[in-house]
Formats: sequence, C-alpha cells, structure tokens
Amino acid sequence: MTSTDTSNIVVKESDFQKLMSLIDSTDTPAAAALDAELARADIVSDPQLPAGTVAMGSTVTFEDRDCGDQTTVTLVFPRQADVDCMKISVLTPVGSALIGLRIDGSIDWPLPGGKQRRLKVVAVTDCQEADHG
Repeated sequence: MTSTDTSNIVVKESDFQKLMSLIDSTDTPAAAALDAELARADIVSDPQLPAGTVAMGSTVTFEDRDCGDQTTVTLVFPRQADVDCMKISVLTPVGSALIGLRIDGSIDWPLPGGKQRRLKVVAVTDCQEADHG
C-alpha cells in the first residue's frame, strides 16, 4: 500500500494497543499488512485524535478515485465483520488501508493482477468505541 497523502496516518493509543494484540495473535498476510501500516503511524492519546480521522468503529465514506464511486463502511475488528451490514474488518485490504487516514487522505493499494485501486476518504462519522475482537 502506498499513501499518496504526505502525512503519516494517526492512530489513537487504545486502538493501537488492541490492533497490536490482534496482529500478535494472527499469523496471516493481512495481519502483516496491518502491522506495516501501523509501523508508519503517529500514535496519539485518545483525546488527541484529530477530528475526521478513521479509527476503529468509525463509519467512513471513501471514493474510488478511478471511477468516482463512493462506498460507506464501518471499520471493525474481525469478529464484528458483517459484509451485508457494510462492517468491514481491519484485516481486509481496504480496512488496513483506511485506518488512520483523515478526510481528504488518499491511499493506493495493490489488487491481484498488478493493478492498484486508489481511494480518497471523503467523510468520517460515528466514531464509536469498538470492542476488542
């Protein structure tokens, strides 16, 4: 994944601790990708998380920069994931790409076959406490 936003991602301390625990207990390429994203994160205390930043439990609207389609999802831990309800796991490629981005932040991530998908965050709402999972 390649951030096209010049700033680092920002993750609140409580999310960071839960995500590191998840990574430590999950031996998958998805966990390794999330670990790589968190390695470039600025970790801040929960109250210092800037408004408009994607956190666990956030409802995020993002735009596919190639076709203009917008999608709204809620970022959750794996056990809470429910595609029918648009609740996506942080261990999915789009989930790990979105964590820590801010409104107007963009990221490119690889698809099978060597293509890339380019996303831009357009809205972040309803940040709720996400349970560890």
